Amino acid sequence: MPLPYFEVDVPIRSTEAPGLHGLHVFTGRADSRSAAVRIAHEVYEAARAAQEAGREIPHGRPDGWGACGYRPGWELDWPAATAGRWTNPFRWTKPSTFEL
Repeated sequence: MPLPYFEVDVPIRSTEAPGLHGLHVFTGRADSRSAAVRIAHEVYEAARAAQEAGREIPHGRPDGWGACGYRPGWELDWPAATAGRWTNPFRWTKPSTFEL
């Protein structure tokens, strides 16, 4: 049985524009919340290192985790990260559960 998908929400703040903040979301398969946070952090660090070295950002890991980009000037608050099982917000649109 495949591992469940998790969503990891990490608070972010701009280091260039005080007061500007948000949330960065990572998703992928993991066996626990703590593993999900750890993997999301690994993916983020790999993206940062690739960007800083001028290489293509790695994405599309077999476990579903990856990064599509890296934005310098934003600081992620990893100690405040939260994780939980991911639920598709559009699941109600599937033909099997939605009637016209």
